[in-house]
Amino acid sequence: MPEPQPVLAPPATAAVFLVVTVAPGGEDTVRDVLTDLPALQRAVGFGAPDDRLTCVAGIGAAVWGRLFQGPRPAGLHPFRELAGERHRAVATPGDVLFHIRSRRMDLCFELARRLCTRLGDSVAVADEVHGFKYYDMRDLLGFVDGTENPVGQAAGAAVFTGAEDPRFAGGSYVMVQKYLHDLDAWEALSTEEQERVIGRTKLGNTELPEGRQPGDSHVALNTVTGPDGEEREVVRDNMPFGSVGEGEFGTYFIGYAREPGVLEEMLENMFLGRAPAAYDRILDFSTAVTGCLFFAPAAGFLDDLPDRPAAPRPAAAADPVPDAPAAGDGSLGIGGLKGAPVR
Repeated sequence: MPEPQPVLAPPATAAVFLVVTVAPGGEDTVRDVLTDLPALQRAVGFGAPDDRLTCVAGIGAAVWGRLFQGPRPAGLHPFRELAGERHRAVATPGDVLFHIRSRRMDLCFELARRLCTRLGDSVAVADEVHGFKYYDMRDLLGFVDGTENPVGQAAGAAVFTGAEDPRFAGGSYVMVQKYLHDLDAWEALSTEEQERVIGRTKLGNTELPEGRQPGDSHVALNTVTGPDGEEREVVRDNMPFGSVGEGEFGTYFIGYAREPGVLEEMLENMFLGRAPAAYDRILDFSTAVTGCLFFAPAAGFLDDLPDRPAAPRPAAAADPVPDAPAAGDGSLGIGGLKGAPVR
């Protein structure tokens, strides 16, 4: 398998999630930055190797054909908005994702700053979120996040494309959503009721037993299985974020998968329900305000990008229609019609 981007980087304590849209005419600049991404990362992180600065770049469906000739990844398409009876998974603009991680926020910040400097007016920032580690890998709701991520070879099998799409082997689909929490409403619940919403114990971080696991819990609805009965896995690298002054508290969801269907099935269960649940009860306290789908190609793809699509040729200008012959010159203008378009 081709060398992937650092999708399976070790857990970080800081992250910047940067989503941009590409302006018309900005394609060449974006291509140059994608190719130079490893060098930019090294330039920022070379003096602090133990802090493990990494960056993954993902490309959206709307811009793929503007950046690269040839086929696109088999499963790449725009984020599919979902409208349930009570809650909505919105689709928002996003052409390129930069997922920056480290043990230090200053390194994440500096790499994001240099990326934006290089990109300049070729892009517009659609969303920027600075995430942080909260206690022992908990979200702002107080529960440990990411417990069920696969590890080792199982993680690679879950997130990297293979023989099913050989042109893009070693890549990964990545979905992002920004959720805002109503902490006042959440904290009005008892710990036992919070545990029933999530499906795990708050202190011990263990799943509720089968007899006590509500069908509309977050854990129950995010467990999906394939035709063979095996659980379909993804790798999440969610981060809390917030602004005390603005009263904004949330979780930035980011999930990597070998194919987008597993991520989309989880969202369908959450927003549209799966019998007997009408929807995931966590949505009564967490509102999705963004939604994008990207493909993070293998590192070698970024090192040697496919050619950019040829610019469309301008339409040939029609020959001018000849002036009408001057009155009384005895000519019918026949000579002047040579080569003129037929009317």
